[in-house]
Amino acid sequence: MQSQSSRWLGHGLYLLIMAVLISGVYVSGQRINYTWHWERLWPYIVNTAPQDIIADTDGTVVVDQQGKLSITPDYGGDPQVVTDYTTLVAFDGDLIFQGDTLARLEGWRFGPIAEGLWVTIKISFISLIFSIILGLIFGLMRISHRQVLRNLAVTYVEVIRGTPLLVQIFIVYFFIGTVFDLDRFTAGVAALSIFTGAYVAEIVRAGIQAVPTGQMEAARSLGMNYVQAMCYVVMPQAIKRTLPPLAGQFINLIKDSSLVSVISITDLTKAGREVVSGSFAPFEVWFTVAALYLVVTGALSWAIQILEKRLSASD
Repeated sequence: MQSQSSRWLGHGLYLLIMAVLISGVYVSGQRINYTWHWERLWPYIVNTAPQDIIADTDGTVVVDQQGKLSITPDYGGDPQVVTDYTTLVAFDGDLIFQGDTLARLEGWRFGPIAEGLWVTIKISFISLIFSIILGLIFGLMRISHRQVLRNLAVTYVEVIRGTPLLVQIFIVYFFIGTVFDLDRFTAGVAALSIFTGAYVAEIVRAGIQAVPTGQMEAARSLGMNYVQAMCYVVMPQAIKRTLPPLAGQFINLIKDSSLVSVISITDLTKAGREVVSGSFAPFEVWFTVAALYLVVTGALSWAIQILEKRLSASD
């Protein structure tokens, strides 16, 4: 049992090491003559600046008694109508050209980094669900008594694990996506799900085979068929054994989702590249992007640890 003093000593050493690492980053920034501008980053996360409402066409401004602003186009067509605004810049009867500011809207809205984070979470969560389904199906096929199912599962696992994810994303988007008319988001989810599903299949297979064969024999001797024995006896034990490697694979899925930016999905990584070009604060942006990835993966790891503890408490 670790003593109280040794525990506090360990915490102190940890804080000292972290302080040295942070100081090293700061000193490195000073040595390359880099000026930190963290204040530039905040509008790209949550933007509180007023939003300008721009005219879509040339025309004349009309403001009715209810305050609704509309533009009557000079060359015909449907009028542009603006109902949600805070301050008017153009007034009734003004001549407006395309690109002019009509009104301003006060309030806050998510910036590109926050929107990219949401896209990353969404594509990772959907891919995680489909990868679990694929992993369970092909994991059970890997231990099937039917040779054709085993051969199909082995082919899927070896082909997917033997080729880079980036290449698979290109194949899914440019070939399969063209055949089935998939949009970018769907193609990204499909590529991530297929890639991660192959690894999950091997984890599931290993977990099932780690359960002693006597468990299946005992369940069958009690009158259960194969499906019942697998669902009620073998799989619950296999899940407990596979949670740690599954957690690592799901964390890899979240990090691998950054590769979908190559097919123009504005996830957290692509949003970071766009913000760097506009803010001229590369170090601040990439440290923030890394921290956000760490928050998402840390939350997933924490959730799986709680699930693992609850399952182990039921033994």
